[in-house]
Amino acid sequence: MKRQINLRLALIALIAVVTTTISVTFVYYNLFQNQVKNDLGVNLQLLSDTGMFQQVYAQADGNRELLNTEMLETLQQNNLRITWIDDDGTVLYDNELEASEMENHLNRPEIQAALTNGSGQCVRESNSLNTNTFYYAARLQNGTFLRVATRVQSIASVFFAVTPVILALIVLIIALCILLGHYLTARLLKPLESMAEHLDDQLEPPAYKELEPFADKIRSQHEKILEAANSRQDFTANVSHELKTPLTAISGYAELIENHMVTPDREEYIAQQIRHNSNRLLSLINDIIRLSELDHKELPRHFETVDLQNVAADVCSNLQTSAEQHSVNLRCTGNSVLVNADRDLMKELIENLVQNAIRYNKENGTVTVNTATENGRPVLRVADTGIGIPKDQQNRVFERFYRVDKSRSRETGGTGLGLAIVKHIAELHHAKITLDSEEGKGTLIRVTF
Repeated sequence: MKRQINLRLALIALIAVVTTTISVTFVYYNLFQNQVKNDLGVNLQLLSDTGMFQQVYAQADGNRELLNTEMLETLQQNNLRITWIDDDGTVLYDNELEASEMENHLNRPEIQAALTNGSGQCVRESNSLNTNTFYYAARLQNGTFLRVATRVQSIASVFFAVTPVILALIVLIIALCILLGHYLTARLLKPLESMAEHLDDQLEPPAYKELEPFADKIRSQHEKILEAANSRQDFTANVSHELKTPLTAISGYAELIENHMVTPDREEYIAQQIRHNSNRLLSLINDIIRLSELDHKELPRHFETVDLQNVAADVCSNLQTSAEQHSVNLRCTGNSVLVNADRDLMKELIENLVQNAIRYNKENGTVTVNTATENGRPVLRVADTGIGIPKDQQNRVFERFYRVDKSRSRETGGTGLGLAIVKHIAELHHAKITLDSEEGKGTLIRVTF
């Protein structure tokens, strides 16, 4: 990260220097051109005001000659080229070349502009000399043309002339940017490194106010990761323990049979225990697999319009035998209630709630399954008259492998995963679960869709 910041700072500095240099060169060169043109106009006006270019005389052969030619010799100054041109384009005077040897200037752009508008300007480039020649011409009162010109360096030559200075400046700025980048990145990243080292310290605020939302998010995710890691660790330990218990029993009974240590009158009991622990082991494995499937929320679900009353009635019918075996009266009441749900998951949710209510009920107790609508929302209620749940344990009953009465759960074949499965199914359907229980009197679980 530090290297990337330094490279980007250097790149930004390079782009800024090059862009600024080119822009400033063009701007100042344009200003310089305008100044040169203005100076040429002023010089031409001053020369015109001297009156030296107002008189010519014609000879008998038709040629025209200048008057006061001696005075024109004084005009060779300040790198200023002066050309006096007759109205037919003939060059009458030039302070750099012999006028008689110069071609007709009537078609020159600046002369044509002066012929039309009274004055004209033109810039001609010389690629071989890398110079630009600025011309300014004006038509005098006697019909002749006076033109002044000067040579300046082209923008390319100006730019190349300052290139060594620009390169040196670029090297200097990049070096400064690298040093400054190291300093700034160290200052910038130090609070982040400190925050990473003290991620668990909620009391230490971030060095930058802008980092507070980021810090809160990271700490929240860190806590969730730790919580998930602890949950997985606990789950692994619980699974190992829960699997080990029936396997140990099955292994022990099998060893007794193998060593002929079982009397004929005990064979039926041993077989029952092996079958009981095998069924418990199979139920545990099935519930673990089911929880794993429910954890993957991206798995496809078949949602449709489901009548909760019909599903509850089917569950009660299927579990009627189990209720009778536990001496529990199972009832299904309520009205037709429609919800958008996965029918199989709804059946599984109700089955787990009813099985739990039967398993932890009292002899001759009652389990009531009711479907209704409250405040326009579908509600499922499962109430029992069982042993109830202590207040200090009610917020934990939906945890995996948590049992209020561990000995009773093992006797009845519970895996400790039923309510955890219920919680997952409710979350998939965006439903809310509430629990109301009193120890010794019973429990009511309400699922609101």
